[in-house]
Amino acid sequence: MVGPSAEVLDAFALTEPAVLLPGGQGETWRSGSVVLKRAESESVWRAEVLAKLPESSLFRVPRPVQSRSGEWVAFGWEGSELLAGATDVRRQDEVLRAAEAFHAAVADLPRPDFLDGRSDPWSDGDRVAWGEQSYDGSPAYVELAGPLVDAWRPVELVDQVVHGDLPGNVMFADGLPPAIIDWPVYWRPPSWASAVAVADALCWYDAEPALAERWSHLPEWGQMLIRALIYRMATDDLAGGAATWTEARRSGYAPVIELALSYAG
Repeated sequence: MVGPSAEVLDAFALTEPAVLLPGGQGETWRSGSVVLKRAESESVWRAEVLAKLPESSLFRVPRPVQSRSGEWVAFGWEGSELLAGATDVRRQDEVLRAAEAFHAAVADLPRPDFLDGRSDPWSDGDRVAWGEQSYDGSPAYVELAGPLVDAWRPVELVDQVVHGDLPGNVMFADGLPPAIIDWPVYWRPPSWASAVAVADALCWYDAEPALAERWSHLPEWGQMLIRALIYRMATDDLAGGAATWTEARRSGYAPVIELALSYAG
């Protein structure tokens, strides 16, 4: 994996060699107290939001770091401050509480224009889950998602910017609020973002069904779980096709699908 060049380090006034950080899909690097990763279509928007976000006693965010020129992106890279802490996928109730506070803090932001130009398995999977894009899918996907699609119905909820990948992107440090990192931006109801986090925790992080029950007070909970699972499964299928559906993958989803349908009414 090729890290930031000397040119990039100099652009952010960094003097220490870049060290690859764990996680971050192998594309996140640290130089001193600054984290560097390749910029995306939303990098400038996200930096401007996080730079102005008021401090909170309920969550932390990594503040963006400007380059020498005053820009948020230099030579295709963005920088942010290194935060103390480590992720812990066992602490999903704390993840969800921090996310609630974060989503309340960004609730009044307008819909970002860059969302219209995104086309990747995650963005397309999200559109499939909300009935905005048709998708036939592989036979294994159709078999698994079929009951969810049958139970899908329209909802009337308010959309806003949300974090679409919470479970492994909240860090904990003693004496500090949880830190919300690596923000993939979606325009959906906050209860959908929570449902994605719960579905992920149930499918892949050994969470108990009681986690879903504790958060079932959220608006349209059954429908949000249905959309969360369709989103994840459509994304898996779009990214990997039929080869995605190993026995382990199918068995991870199957009980959570049944649970989601029990909330659909």
